[in-house]
Order: sequence, then structure tokens, then C-alpha cells
Amino acid sequence: MKATARLNQLGQSLWLDNITRKMLGDDTLAGYIEELSVTGLTSNPSIFDKAISSGDSYDAQIAEVSAAAQAGEGVGANVDERVFFELAVADLQDATKLFAKVHERTDGVDGWCSLEVSPLLADDAEATTEQAALLHAKAERENLYIKIPGTTAGLTAIEETIFAGIPVNVTLLFDDAQYLAAADAYMKGIERRIEAGLNPAVASVASIFMSRWDVAVADEVPSELRDKLAIAIGGRTYRAYSELLASERFRRLQNEGARAQRLLWASTGTKDPDASDTLYIEAFASPFTVNTMPEPTLLAFADHGEIGQLVPDDGGNAELVLRQFADGGIDVKALAARLQGEGKQSFNKSWEELLSSISSQLG
Repeated sequence: MKATARLNQLGQSLWLDNITRKMLGDDTLAGYIEELSVTGLTSNPSIFDKAISSGDSYDAQIAEVSAAAQAGEGVGANVDERVFFELAVADLQDATKLFAKVHERTDGVDGWCSLEVSPLLADDAEATTEQAALLHAKAERENLYIKIPGTTAGLTAIEETIFAGIPVNVTLLFDDAQYLAAADAYMKGIERRIEAGLNPAVASVASIFMSRWDVAVADEVPSELRDKLAIAIGGRTYRAYSELLASERFRRLQNEGARAQRLLWASTGTKDPDASDTLYIEAFASPFTVNTMPEPTLLAFADHGEIGQLVPDDGGNAELVLRQFADGGIDVKALAARLQGEGKQSFNKSWEELLSSISSQLG
């Protein structure tokens, strides 16, 4: 049995952090579902930029939808955005079909794909909420998450979007405090639905980014602490997640029919060339969570991954390791805020590069 299948049997969902029209058409993704236990998919602007700019798979549709986009039809603030969302929605409609059986078999717990709102709206709650609704309605897929960043404005948009009954993948989270803020926004949306007499079973995941922690401190810590900060942050966050699921507040919601917002491990590709290429997959093996993996990481884990101890509910030795970083002058709270800010800037840059790629093809 492949390591991917063993990990899935232990209760973790394995999602692919990639999408291209080619992998949809040549059965690559179907093969991952069948052979590597992949049960979902995430996307982002950088992934779509690489897919659109690296071949001619999208040329025909770009030509087809450009006139309508120029006439103001579609979702987006400008022609390039409107064209992109047409391309992305088409791909994700095809991807969600491939995961429809998983979605049905798990009664909506798994089998999800994700589409991101424009990152340029990260500080505009109203615009984010509006675009989330438009994109979800346009896609017409019940197993599609709309990705919303866990920024200050994003938290308001998350609550409103959940209240509207739209599934949300909260992105751009880096530590337990940011995760808990996102979870609070999710539960507020559910609580409002219950008060309004609406169905509280609205799905969500909260995506915490891991590898960027170790990249950020790689030149500031001794060798014995190298590649250990992300794992410690993950342990602390998993403890917060476990405590929240056992909390009185969540259990009241669960009793009304609410679903748990699952924790999702993101940015799990190893950046350190001297570290194991399956480092973050093995470190974050944990039931009732999701691990979304870049394609090379998925293939590496399927080939030679090993599963040891699962993440303990109490986070294991996370606090001990984090004290070592604190003693070394690393302020993890300040670093989490910095990483979220840098992540927002990185997403904006990727978005602009994506739109530039589309603009160059429009001529």
C-alpha cells in the first residue's frame, strides 16, 4: 500500500496544490485520484499563471471569451480579470466533476476544489464578499470552496460569506492566533444562520501556511533549530484546533447540525534542499485535517514517504521548541504578522503577473 493511501486511511485528506487544463484532459488528475488517494484540489493565481503561460491550452477560450469580457460581461474589475475568471471557472468545473464521487461518498466532508477571489480585494470586506458570491454562483458547483484571505477585512468577508451559505477556504493564515480568528469568523457566520433558521451545515477549511516559517528564519537560527519552527507552529495550532473542536461553543453548533471547519496544512513543499522532500507531509500527519501538496511533493511522498507518530492533540513538544526560538530572539507573533503581510504582497504580485500573461495573449 502506498504511503498516500495509508495516510488517507489514518483520517487525513490529501489534496493536490495544482491545476492545469492539461492534467484535467490527459487523465493525470484522474490518475492521482485513483492511484494516490487524492481527494481534493487547491489553486492560486501563481498556479494558474504557470498553466496559462506555459502552453496553448487556454488560447481558444481566451479568444472566445475576450469580446464578452471587453463588453463588461463576467466577474472582475477589468477585462483581464473577467477573462481569467472564465478560464479558472471552466477548469474548476471540470475538476469538481472528478471529485464529485468523493464528495458524495463523504457526505460533503471531502472532494472539494478551491477558487480564489482577487487578492487585490484583501483589505475590502464588501468587495470580497460580493465577488465570492458572484464566483460561487457562476461556477454552479456545490463542492467548490471560495478562497478568502484571513486578513482583518477578510474576517468580515468570511463571516458574511458563510452566513450566505457559501463554502469558504480561509487562506493566508500563519499561526494559532490567526487560525482562531478565522475560526471565530466562521462560527459567527454559522451562529447567525442558526438564529435566522437557516441550515448551519456550511463547509469550510482554514489553511495555515507552513514552509515559509522556516525560510524566514533559515539564516537566523543555529543548525539544530533549522527546519523546526514550522513544525512547532503547526503543533501549537493543532492543539488550538483540537481544543476548539472540544469547546462548548463548537459543540453547541454541532448539536444544531453545523460542520467542523477543518484545519488545512498548506505550503507543504520543502524549500530547504538539505531537508527531506516529504518533511512537512510526515510532520503534519493528523486525523480530520487536510494536507494540500504541490505535485512534486505528492509524488515524492507516494514514492518514499513514511508515516510515524501522528501530531498529538496537545501539540507534543511544540512549546518547548518555541521557547528555544524565543530564547534565540525570534518573536513568532511578530513574525506571523510579517509573514501574512508578505504573503498578501506575494499574492498581489502573482495576480498582476497572471493578468499580465492574459493581457499579452489578448493583444
